[in-house]
Amino acid sequence: MPAASSRMRPAAAGTTTAGLRADALHNRNRILEAAREAFAARGLDVPMAAIARRAGVGVATLYRRFPTRESLIAEVFSDELSVCASVIDDALADPDPWRGFRTLIEKLTAMQVVERGFTVALLARFSSEEGVEDVRAHAEQGFAELVRRAKAAGRLRADFDRSDLTLLLMANGGLATGSPEGRLAASRRHVAYLLQAFRVDRPDPADPLPPPAPVGLYPMC
Repeated sequence: MPAASSRMRPAAAGTTTAGLRADALHNRNRILEAAREAFAARGLDVPMAAIARRAGVGVATLYRRFPTRESLIAEVFSDELSVCASVIDDALADPDPWRGFRTLIEKLTAMQVVERGFTVALLARFSSEEGVEDVRAHAEQGFAELVRRAKAAGRLRADFDRSDLTLLLMANGGLATGSPEGRLAASRRHVAYLLQAFRVDRPDPADPLPPPAPVGLYPMC
């Protein structure tokens, strides 16, 4: 994959901070903070008016800074999307096909439970936001190559499909514990079990499961 596509950072239209007055920059930062909180709590479909209220600004001010929902989402998750591109490039650079495949899944799922709106932003399609679409396309192409390499090396089961990553992320996103630390612990153990199921060869005894997660039989209670 061309190096030019790596370490990319999505550029959201209308979000430049050059020349902004101090009050305008303050409003912009309040909008981004409110949007991040709203996306985490209510998903990416939360009304823009609700984000404006949470930020303490008018709807017109929000749209002046971010003309579309997609431009706001791209800016909110720009750091995470850049990290995602870096994780994929690092996995592709690993000479061990299985380790690259495994590491990508471990890192993506950890990012997912720490920043709960991130994976939704990654999996969604934003036709008007080229930066987000570039990262998403880069992720799809990179993962397809990692799958191909791991199968060719005889480490990944032949019937694994690229769409299984979406199933994995859907299941991982449903983990529910009271704290980010608990979610991360649950995710690590959950993903370790799934990676063992994906392997053709038997798990290495020297590579045990992560510690049990601090959850009970009824984590939602």
